[in-house]
Amino acid sequence: QVYKGLDIITNKVSPQEQRLCRHHMISFVDPLVSNYTVVDFRDKAVPLISFHIFARDKIPIVVGGTNYYIESLLWKVLINTKEKPSTAPRPASDRNVELEQLDSAELHQRLSQVDPEMAAKLHPHDKRKVARSLQVFEETGIPHSEILHQQQEEEGGGPLGGPLKYPHSCILWLHADQAALDARLEQRVDDMVAAGLLEELRDFHRRYNQEKVAENRQDYQHGIFQSIGFKEFHEYLISEGNCSPETSALLLEKGIQALKQVTKRYARRQNKWVRNRFLKRPGPNVPPVYGLEVSDLQRWEEDVLKPALEIVESFIQGREPPAEPLRMEHDENENKRSHRVCELCDRLIIGDREWAAHTRSKSHLHHLKKRRKLEASGHAGGTMRDSGDAETSDKDGSLPL
Repeated sequence: QVYKGLDIITNKVSPQEQRLCRHHMISFVDPLVSNYTVVDFRDKAVPLISFHIFARDKIPIVVGGTNYYIESLLWKVLINTKEKPSTAPRPASDRNVELEQLDSAELHQRLSQVDPEMAAKLHPHDKRKVARSLQVFEETGIPHSEILHQQQEEEGGGPLGGPLKYPHSCILWLHADQAALDARLEQRVDDMVAAGLLEELRDFHRRYNQEKVAENRQDYQHGIFQSIGFKEFHEYLISEGNCSPETSALLLEKGIQALKQVTKRYARRQNKWVRNRFLKRPGPNVPPVYGLEVSDLQRWEEDVLKPALEIVESFIQGREPPAEPLRMEHDENENKRSHRVCELCDRLIIGDREWAAHTRSKSHLHHLKKRRKLEASGHAGGTMRDSGDAETSDKDGSLPL
């Protein structure tokens, strides 16, 4: 929502809602800027919180969305490099983007030479994180892993990062039954289409993207183009006017269904992030998380608004809220950076939990079943050959046919 325009595809808060209370960090970045990062977001949001909101005795309400960006405001977890942020249009000459153009193996090898500890933690195929760690070293002269250790060792720091920036924060997590959430997300896509999504995408494609596609330099990994919705309608947009109406209609429906699927998938990832980073995060520097059930919108007042107001008022008055914060058990011995190679699937798996999930996955179980069948057939064949040899050994010693 930081990008100007494209109000439908980015699901911007409506002008009517914006008039109800003051909103910040909306529609101020040119959509042609492709190297706007979470560091840029944090560097603009933190002064707003400190000098414009707290200074007026107001309380900032950070609304998500993108939990990684929220985390950058809660904890000291990001690293400043030499490059200064800018919201002016410029080509994607960002060093991180340049590094991502290199081969994965070469990138990982470079990182291994300057920061072996970080290289051991990152999957060789995770080009974005490997490139970022290399960029940190190039622009600071300090290994990424060393900077992270410094953050963790600060007072209030923990295993996953530096100290909490605002000690009196609390998190209100609005969650819904999966079936209700999926139905709501599908309806939201239909509403977006009805509100003019295709016209918005068509216009933006014509003005900013058509030339890139023609020159085969389309990039759906950076800037506004990584938003959900652009990739899903790519085929429809580039073929419109160059194919039959029937084909165009099929591509349109394909794009709509793809948008629904990727939106539901992203919602699942958001929920997983909340559980892993906010509920299972070890250490004392974690704000309390209060769950609010939003499956039944008819019960919004009773299930969401009233308890949320009670919780916030309790925090303002310095007393214990009536609701209990959510808690999830976490294994303190869990190694998030363990390396295991699955020879069956020819894959490197990082993290104890990821390994456990992999061993239960359909693909791994399929390979395991296949190998057991081969072993069983090989064992049976060997037994038959042994018995055959025994039979022929009693005869004239000639080899069996």
